[in-house]
Amino acid sequence: MFDNLVESGSHKQDLGRKGSFILGTVAIYAVLGIAFIVGSIWFTVANLDSQDLELTTLVAPVPVPQQVQPDKPQEAKPVKVEQNVDVRKELIADVTRTELVPKEVSAKASDIPPVRRGVTTVVGTESSNAAAPIAGPGNGTGIVAGPTKVNIADEPPPPPPPVPHAPISGGVLNGKAISLPKPAYPAIARTAHASGTVVVQVVIDENGNVISAHAVSGHPLLQAVAVAAARGARFSPTKLSGQPVKVTGVITYNFVAQ
Repeated sequence: MFDNLVESGSHKQDLGRKGSFILGTVAIYAVLGIAFIVGSIWFTVANLDSQDLELTTLVAPVPVPQQVQPDKPQEAKPVKVEQNVDVRKELIADVTRTELVPKEVSAKASDIPPVRRGVTTVVGTESSNAAAPIAGPGNGTGIVAGPTKVNIADEPPPPPPPVPHAPISGGVLNGKAISLPKPAYPAIARTAHASGTVVVQVVIDENGNVISAHAVSGHPLLQAVAVAAARGARFSPTKLSGQPVKVTGVITYNFVAQ
């Protein structure tokens, strides 16, 4: 069975042969790579002289001139010229000139100053006095020949209105009444035999009329008719310091059971 076996020899020679082949291949590729790089560098250096190179110059931007606003001419301030004549809206003579008779008499004083004696006066839109007056001829009033209005003091103010007084107390007012109606005895009060005195508080105005009335005591069944009767009462006006005033007081009503 083992007669045909072949004895395997050593692989050392085979491995050495393969290793030499690999090293040779790597060396060839390395030489070709170096040659390619050197050739590229040489070719680039050789063509530098033949290239057309442009020189680019960086130029700073041209500054834009700023627009200068022309100076505005200053507005000339009005110069106040001193006048040498008096100006009046209306020509009014001084009240000291009694020889002149006014054409119109006013009850209200004018706010326009009168014409000054010895100063030329003209009619204008406002009233002012001259800084350096020029004396006029004759009566000294320039163009004024006579008065048109005189000044009269204001009328006294009207007296203040009378101050209303608080109502004064009049106590029991039954005896002061001009007219004092009697209240009716209600049927319901007659059935309940209600009786007694009912006191009604009233306020009387300046003319003597009852303007307010309400019961303050008495049987409840009798208060309504007592208040109604009190509202119909009339009194003489009451005066305090010559002025009529309001009066407050009470009216009493006596009810007898029926």
